[in-house]
Amino acid sequence: MKAFPMAKQAILSWFEEAEKADWSNPNELKAHYRSASIISEKRVVFNIHGNSFRLIVDVEYRLGIVFIVWFGPHKQYDELDVKKVSYDKADKNR
Repeated sequence: MKAFPMAKQAILSWFEEAEKADWSNPNELKAHYRSASIISEKRVVFNIHGNSFRLIVDVEYRLGIVFIVWFGPHKQYDELDVKKVSYDKADKNR
């Protein structure tokens, strides 16, 4: 979030909602987030901070787990292949 401080509150709000959510399939998620784009059975794109940013996640509905795949400005998102973008490897020394 250090790179995008203006999106901090919006992403924290999304995180809080997602943490409480109990989606069992993409249709339930879409009913709650109408502007979300369902890319595949598990991949979803959310508009964040008035659509200035995009959040790509993979949802394991059966397990109730959401993996953040990518977050960044809409302009950078437009350059991605949302179906192929993969997780960043975490720096274990952080």
